[in-house]
Amino acid sequence: MKVHLLYRDRDFDPQSKLPANESALTQDLELNTLFRAMAGGDEFLFQTAKQAVLAGLENDLETILYRQAILKDCLRNQAAVREIYALAVEAMEIKRTHWLGVFSRYPSGILYEAVRLLQMLMNMLTRLRRAALQQLANFESEGFKTLFEMLRTELAEDYFAAVQARLKELEFRDGVLMSVELGPGNQGVNYVLRSSLRPRPGWFRRFFSRNSSADTFHVDPRDDAGFRALSELQDRGINLAANAVAQAADHITNFFVMLRTELAFYIGCLNLHQELDRKGVPWCFPIPAPAGTRRQAFTELRDVCLALTLPQLGGAGQRPDPNARQRLPAGVVGNNLNADGKNLVIITGANQGGKSTFLRSVGLAQLMMQSGLFVTAESFRADLCRSLFTHYQREEDATMTRGKFDEELARMSDIVDALTPDSLLLFNESFAATCEREGSEIARQIVRALLETRVKIFFVTHFHEFARAFWNEKRDHAVFLRAERRPDGQRTFKLLPGEPLETSYGADLYREIFET
Repeated sequence: MKVHLLYRDRDFDPQSKLPANESALTQDLELNTLFRAMAGGDEFLFQTAKQAVLAGLENDLETILYRQAILKDCLRNQAAVREIYALAVEAMEIKRTHWLGVFSRYPSGILYEAVRLLQMLMNMLTRLRRAALQQLANFESEGFKTLFEMLRTELAEDYFAAVQARLKELEFRDGVLMSVELGPGNQGVNYVLRSSLRPRPGWFRRFFSRNSSADTFHVDPRDDAGFRALSELQDRGINLAANAVAQAADHITNFFVMLRTELAFYIGCLNLHQELDRKGVPWCFPIPAPAGTRRQAFTELRDVCLALTLPQLGGAGQRPDPNARQRLPAGVVGNNLNADGKNLVIITGANQGGKSTFLRSVGLAQLMMQSGLFVTAESFRADLCRSLFTHYQREEDATMTRGKFDEELARMSDIVDALTPDSLLLFNESFAATCEREGSEIARQIVRALLETRVKIFFVTHFHEFARAFWNEKRDHAVFLRAERRPDGQRTFKLLPGEPLETSYGADLYREIFET
């Protein structure tokens, strides 16, 4: 039995290797905020969300659309999906609290515990099948229909009846019937467990009957050695049955493990949707395009982590914090971009104008799209990237083993070594640890080299020389955005197409902080 809710043809591996730059992505994009919203306080959901989102960069177009269809089903049938997930969690709890066979050294003990566990798991499968049949007509995705159809056909009523009959027989209430052959030295070989063909007589007949049609012998109640010998004979006969039943229990347990693991991703999606809906943040299902087609366009794209972190922003009907800066708007601002056919986006403009937030929203949306999630925008389309890298400013090295600019270049070298064509690279104030002339020249050379290897670049910078050099070239593949600043110095957090300016309006911040 296979779940296949995350991949059409294989199981999800919760231990698969994550990108080598996992730590940098988590820090720069503030991914833990997203994972915590998906987890809702559940550590297992947190780890599953982290694994599924970060490993999503390896997903192909078909896998993304496959997950989107399943997620749409989940959003339409949230109560049913949560009920199925609860059944899987309950099955795992049964295994944890009742499976004691691992502590037994004897086949009889393993068999007893395995039969007991299988009986409880059969009950869980019955409940799961019943829930699936009740909801079959409400689900449309290929993933759920395949899963429910498998539960309907492979777990028919006659199957459960046959399993229960076998499990009852394995309790050996009438004793153990086996055959054995004599080998060299009259040692027993080829032990085979047999099924009794004769029905057990009633208690009245057994009580008054003193005769037996077979040769029998009785062990004296005080003969401990005799009982041990009989026990060893019995264990040899039931050893294969014990292993088979234990393996059957493991098979069904693994099915519930995978059901819980793969559904955990969608439960996280439902938790995130619930939180975004509570705050009035719009979302949509993105339109993915094949890698290398240079598609990048969206409307009202918002930073999901900002919306989740700041409760006073983005919530429908919520009032802004009166203690917040007056230039801060009352809602998370969305931005638009049409960069189809482009591979370079340079972002300049006023300090504290929303440039870094915009950059983070692009990276988050790319990760969410490729994992099969919705994104916080009114519309979004982008081509797949083979890998995603961030090059953000870092704090000064506390050990003083290298300078800040040295550390920036070392990280850039590591990124270049790992880059592949059709990757996405996000720069945020990179190479600002040196003077503008040197930083601009270094950034210009690096960006030009990367563009030749089919890397898509978003670059937030205050280097006017760097931005102006690309502006003057009038390249068709470049887009220039500028953080909007009103004449009175107010930031709208909107990024609009515009020519790079020589100033970043740092004096606005000076006046705001010192004159206030």
